[in-house]
Amino acid sequence: MLVTDQIKMILKGTQEVINLEELEDKLKRKEKLIVKLGIDPTANSIHLGFAVVLRKFRLFQDLGHDTYLVLGDFTALIGDPSGKSKTRPMLTKEEIEDNLKTYFKQLAKIIDLNKTKIVYNSTWLNKLSPYEIISLASKYTLAQMLEREDFKNRYLNREPISLHELMYPLFQAYDSVYLKADVELGGIDQKFNFLVTRYIQEKYDQEPEVAVMMPILEGLDGVNKMSKSLNNYVGIDEDPLTMFSKIMTIPDNLIYRYYELCTNLPTETIEKLKEMNKDRNPRDVKLELAKEIVSIYHSEELANQAFEEFIKIYSKKDLPSNIPIHYIPPNIINEENKVNIIDLLYISGIVESKSEAKRLISQGGVYIIFNDTSKKLDLTNKYIDFIEPMIIKIGKFNYYKIEKK
Repeated sequence: MLVTDQIKMILKGTQEVINLEELEDKLKRKEKLIVKLGIDPTANSIHLGFAVVLRKFRLFQDLGHDTYLVLGDFTALIGDPSGKSKTRPMLTKEEIEDNLKTYFKQLAKIIDLNKTKIVYNSTWLNKLSPYEIISLASKYTLAQMLEREDFKNRYLNREPISLHELMYPLFQAYDSVYLKADVELGGIDQKFNFLVTRYIQEKYDQEPEVAVMMPILEGLDGVNKMSKSLNNYVGIDEDPLTMFSKIMTIPDNLIYRYYELCTNLPTETIEKLKEMNKDRNPRDVKLELAKEIVSIYHSEELANQAFEEFIKIYSKKDLPSNIPIHYIPPNIINEENKVNIIDLLYISGIVESKSEAKRLISQGGVYIIFNDTSKKLDLTNKYIDFIEPMIIKIGKFNYYKIEKK
């Protein structure tokens, strides 16, 4: 493929490249580039926001380059301080291993694992001697590190900065030194880390990598970065209906941003859609967007089924066809046939803790549905009548049927 054609494909949906001239030069000189993407398994699921970068990684695979997926089992112990206003709690090795177990099934939805060289950065970082670590640290100054906005703000606000956090960008840089990376992919929030990497590679007498940075995808709230911790995310492993329903809640002004960053449609097609849809109801456009995205992670058939189910539930006000059943032991129901709603949510396995149950109820997100009526629950009276069938709705999307064992 011509270099100009590769560049055009790489730039689609990309926010910044440092720098483009170097990328063009590398593509002209080398048949295959060493392309690196680092993942710190600090969570157990992948959402559409992170999928933006993974999709660019897949593009480099389709273009025939050598693609390295660096699983940061070492750096995840520290946690990337990018954009953080306080020190992140260190994960245990067990937590990291548990998160990794769920990653590969999800990654296979986007990237070609057969073309992926999967490496763990503990392989080389664990072998660094104290002398080599000190040598690495000597190549970058504290003044340079404090130019980083989040570190600078924390320093000025007298918020603690742990020394191990300062090492994170250096260890990430050493990953690229070890792999002799030509290109590294990531979000625009990784810019500081990438600049450190380029600087460190030169200190090790290597040609600096090109940083290809993707924009940050706003979550369902339309404001904040998509994040599981903010509960504004769409997980790529969620069931089709949940995924479809969540996408339908994005603000109207993000429709074409999601088209650009979350679908396979070419830029020219998206521009035509904008023109064709300018007088249409945004809800109808979102229905098409949701089908497009669900098709990518499931199938066209399941996307169509999710569409029909969504219309049934939210337009015709019917219940979903297949509501998952959760069971409770009869002994949590008292003699008056009442049950503590917090116990019911927790013991049935709908929530992971009683504190989560309390939070959801206090936020007004838990409903009981009976005879086509929906009643919002609150904490003023924790005991409710146990009725059968008992249908619990949490938020807009999640329905559960409760039965006795």
